[in-house]
Amino acid sequence: MRRSDKEIKDEKTLESILKKAEFCRIALCDKGKPYIVPMNFGYKDNYLYLHSAKEGRKIEILQENNSICFEMDLKTELVRSEKPCQWGMKYYSVIGYGEVSLITDLQEKTKALNNIMEKYAPNQVFQYDKDKVEAIVILKVKINDLTGKISGY
Repeated sequence: MRRSDKEIKDEKTLESILKKAEFCRIALCDKGKPYIVPMNFGYKDNYLYLHSAKEGRKIEILQENNSICFEMDLKTELVRSEKPCQWGMKYYSVIGYGEVSLITDLQEKTKALNNIMEKYAPNQVFQYDKDKVEAIVILKVKINDLTGKISGY
């Protein structure tokens, strides 16, 4: 990281960002071209869980190359100034790299869906329509590398 003064090294802070961020952007490489997708997600024990249709560009790319990069941020705020070159952003962010495996087993998918839903609707119990769960796949991302950055706080 170029600005080591902005690097987040504390593991608890990094994990807090993973747990509190609302969206995850995943970046894939499609035959040398970047492809990025914003997604809802869950996090547990160094894994991200993302739900997806069984078919589509994202799945096709992952079948060729299961490596991804992901980004999440918190407390983003535009910092305005009278001088145009002094504008900036305040934020906490993480960027990570991982390997994706696809969860197709019904029970495992249900556990992963519970993890995702717990993030957005804590302390609620959900019942899933079996047909709907069978129609999706869960992307399980093993986090191999994670860096964090803080700016403006």
